[in-house]
Amino acid sequence: MRHGSIPGASGRVRPLTLLGDPVLHTACEEVTDFGPELARLVEDMFATMYAAQGVGLAANQIGVARRVFVYDCPDDDDVRHLGHVVNPRLVEADGVTVRGPEGCLSLPGLEAGTPRFDHAVVEGFDVRGEPVRVHGTGWFARCLQHECDHLEGGVYTDRVTGWRRRRVLRAAARAPWSN
Repeated sequence: MRHGSIPGASGRVRPLTLLGDPVLHTACEEVTDFGPELARLVEDMFATMYAAQGVGLAANQIGVARRVFVYDCPDDDDVRHLGHVVNPRLVEADGVTVRGPEGCLSLPGLEAGTPRFDHAVVEGFDVRGEPVRVHGTGWFARCLQHECDHLEGGVYTDRVTGWRRRRVLRAAARAPWSN
């Protein structure tokens, strides 16, 4: 029997913020109020992430410049990791650097080979203000690093270089969702 509610079940789907919106390119602010508004934001973020068929979502991807992200992401062993982190800090990113396909809900339909470490640790808090420490390897480590980048005002294309970067940025400029 399942205990607790399904994340996002009571949330509303919000519009996604797309590449070029200033909120995606500005560092987010720390959360100071761990009350019902934060809990609603996290529920809305889960609902939006699931509706968009993503594995992670940062608050600025729905236009909220706060340091929060949610995830429902497998690692390379297909173990599911589900949760959220408020005021996350990437405290470890190490191991082998792997260039792998990376996409983003704020750049729908696009991806590029992006270098990331295969191990990451994030520390922060849950919606109640309790400390959390999240360890990730493989694909999940990529997800943790990707979401932390968002909260610092970055997108994965900032980490892509050379012809890969030129190709993905040209595709973004031609995409139907682009300005």
